[in-house]
Amino acid sequence: MGGINLVLAKGELTHIYQGLIYNFLYNNDINSIHILLNLFDVEIHMSNLYPKYRCIKEIKKGIKKALFPRRNRQLVSNNVSMLIHEDIDRLELTLYLIGYNDGYYDKKWVNPLEDIAVRYYSLEEVYGRKFLFHYDTSLKEIQKMIKEIDNEIDTREAKENTINDFISRYCEKMIKKKIFNLNSYIDKQLTIEYSIRKPDITEEGTLLSVKELNKIYNIILKTVKKNMKSTYKEAYWFGLNDKVLNRYS
Repeated sequence: MGGINLVLAKGELTHIYQGLIYNFLYNNDINSIHILLNLFDVEIHMSNLYPKYRCIKEIKKGIKKALFPRRNRQLVSNNVSMLIHEDIDRLELTLYLIGYNDGYYDKKWVNPLEDIAVRYYSLEEVYGRKFLFHYDTSLKEIQKMIKEIDNEIDTREAKENTINDFISRYCEKMIKKKIFNLNSYIDKQLTIEYSIRKPDITEEGTLLSVKELNKIYNIILKTVKKNMKSTYKEAYWFGLNDKVLNRYS
């Protein structure tokens, strides 16, 4: 199986793909992701891309829990979400595309998956399907295959640490500074709130300590790593299924 070293195409296209991903991730260049998706579509005819963008919700829950019993933990959580949700969504889409690509080009599992498909469906049904086992994983042999693929991904990641390293570098560059400047954003919001409240109402312990800021950043990093690995695995499975379907398109 392929790694997450952003080798998304063979030959001369590799550096183009890498550059587009870098510009999208680090420069928020929306044109780059549109070009990348178009190139993907030409090369592998992607049809089932459904990233869930759920990571930011998990981050908010984790921060609220970690900052208990702070009275303004909801405010802090909301500010973090506002500051980083676009960065997190870009990372999630990128890892989804990489996972999909790696699954699509997986040579080990595509034939066994096709064997199950033609046993379970008639050839006419396979030709006419938009989805294969993308969502319907009720068959025991499909469940077994997914478990084995997930284990292979986990084993590779334990050895190479590529997904975690990729996420750590991104968060260090794009997320960390925003989190450690969080107090300035909260200050601005409280100033606006105080302007429409009675002047004798104050918020105790408004500013976050360095320890709390570190805790927030570590929660983000931990949550992102956990969720992005799941995103990668889900996309991997979709890519593998689409590879089989494309053989009959």
